[in-house]
Amino acid sequence: MTILCLDIGGTQLRAALFDRNDRLLQQKRIPTLAHEGRVTQRIFDLVADIWPSHAPVEAISAAVPGPITPAGRILSAPNVPEWQDFPLQESLQKRFGVPVLLANDANLAALGEWQYGAGQGCRNMLYLTISTGIGGGIICDGQLLTGSEGLGAELGHVPVSTEGPRCSCGQPGHLEAYASGTAIAAWVREQRAAGRATALTGPLDARGIAEAARRGDPLAREAYERAGFYLGLALSGFLHVFNPRVVVLGGGVSQSGDLLFVPLRATLAQRLFRPAYLHTLRLMPGQLGDNAGLLGALVLARQRL
Repeated sequence: MTILCLDIGGTQLRAALFDRNDRLLQQKRIPTLAHEGRVTQRIFDLVADIWPSHAPVEAISAAVPGPITPAGRILSAPNVPEWQDFPLQESLQKRFGVPVLLANDANLAALGEWQYGAGQGCRNMLYLTISTGIGGGIICDGQLLTGSEGLGAELGHVPVSTEGPRCSCGQPGHLEAYASGTAIAAWVREQRAAGRATALTGPLDARGIAEAARRGDPLAREAYERAGFYLGLALSGFLHVFNPRVVVLGGGVSQSGDLLFVPLRATLAQRLFRPAYLHTLRLMPGQLGDNAGLLGALVLARQRL
């Protein structure tokens, strides 16, 4: 029996087939093209294209952006505007006739890193994916924490200020509005427009700013120091609540390395009310890259079937 896993992203739709021994049999990706609409039909087409002829499919398990109800309805998806209170689970089950499991993509990336990546062997792990936005996942005593309505672990929407820039959700002061790749680029643009000296010109993104920071550009370095500070501020609160053994940072922004990790660690050391929180803590980058969500979907299927 095989498991068909999906990772539904704003840029790409990815599908993978795994056999009963969790070996990857086949994988395919196509552009999401959310601006063109018909994302659901594109997912149907992708699943049909990768559907095996040689073995039955036991279930479809999918990592989905945005908050999801226990009944498998997507309340909203930041990069798929057509999905508003959308019954994706029911739609897939009707189309393909097999059980369908859905969970938030950041939650499943956490599950993947815990089972196959940086969090192997621990029972308490916190995961942050820092990219265009910020998502999170929490493994508490060996279980994925999702909350009573499946809306838990939205770590990017934790307030770190009562004011400040507005998050993608519309609320002011959320962590995502200070430390995501989008937020880093927005702050640099704002500072540049205000006349701050910098070698950065033209369009900006977090990767280009990180490269400039490594070359010594002061504004670029300050941008990552600022992001690291706010990540450390939020993470100090998470450590006080969950006391994890491992904290894993995934997503493209985390690949900036010490530019982010050094100010983050410094803020943690200043903000924690007991040094003991850091004695056994491992703070590390993710190991699975783009495969974290797919592998998390596989873990979800194995746990629930």
